[in-house]
This record gives sequence, C-alpha cells and structure tokens, in this order.
Amino acid sequence: MHCPFCGADDTKVIDSRLVAEGESVRRRRECLTCGERFTTFETAELVMPRIVKRDGSREPFDENKLRRGLTRALEKRPVSVEEIESSVTRIMHNLRATGERELPSLYVGEEVMKELRRIDVVAYVRFASVYRDFQDVSEFQKEIQSLTEDRDPGEA
Repeated sequence: MHCPFCGADDTKVIDSRLVAEGESVRRRRECLTCGERFTTFETAELVMPRIVKRDGSREPFDENKLRRGLTRALEKRPVSVEEIESSVTRIMHNLRATGERELPSLYVGEEVMKELRRIDVVAYVRFASVYRDFQDVSEFQKEIQSLTEDRDPGEA
C-alpha cells in the first residue's frame, strides 16, 4: 500500500478491525518512510453475473429488482424483512457460486422459486403463477399437488 502523504510503498499495519458486520476490514497503517498514519478499508469485490433475458438481451444483475420480486411475492405474508434479506443473500451467493459470467434469467427465476418454496409456500404459488404464466385453475392445482407430494409425512 502506497503512503498517501509521501508515496512510499513501505507501510505496516498497526491495527485491523472488522466493520460493517464483518463485510469489511478497517486497517490503521503507518508509513515506514515518513511516519504518517492513515486508514484503509478492504472489502471483497464480488462480481455478479450478467443476466441473459428471454429475448436474448443482456443486463447487469440488479439486486434491488430481486428484492422487489421477493417482497412482492411475500406481500402480506408472515415473513420478516430479515428473512427476505437472508433470502436475497442466499440467492446472490448461489448465482455467484456458479462461476458463470452470464446466466439466463430463467436460472435466476428458478433460484427465487426454490427460496420462496423454502420460506413460504403461499408466496411460492403466487410467484409461480406469474412466473410460469398459469392460464387456468388446473395449473394452480397441479402446482399445489406437487407441493403436497413433496412434503415430508411429518410436516404439518
């Protein structure tokens, strides 16, 4: 790390602390040449894949769009804001974990479906009806039937 005062590249770390709930590291440094002290912050640079839409167009991943979609599906459901934020974090982690530079929007939609199915089945069916473009009641019935078939016998 170059000293911002004299430009020397010999600095030493005096103190390191986690900040922003462990998302960043704050470091106090001292220049070995001029003796001045300064603070740096270190965060991981996590690049999200670009999203390839159904029409072939590409757009940057939009965390707010993901959050809005989850929030809309979970509207008036007994799910906390913290759980929604945890879901956003899990979905983003899963998308990054693919290691791909681009992902189809269908993949993102399926990740949202998995997460909604896990946290609230009513929100899951609500989202699925729009996402999969249900045309009639029979499609709702099929989806609900798949939910009841997949449940463990011990679940209430």
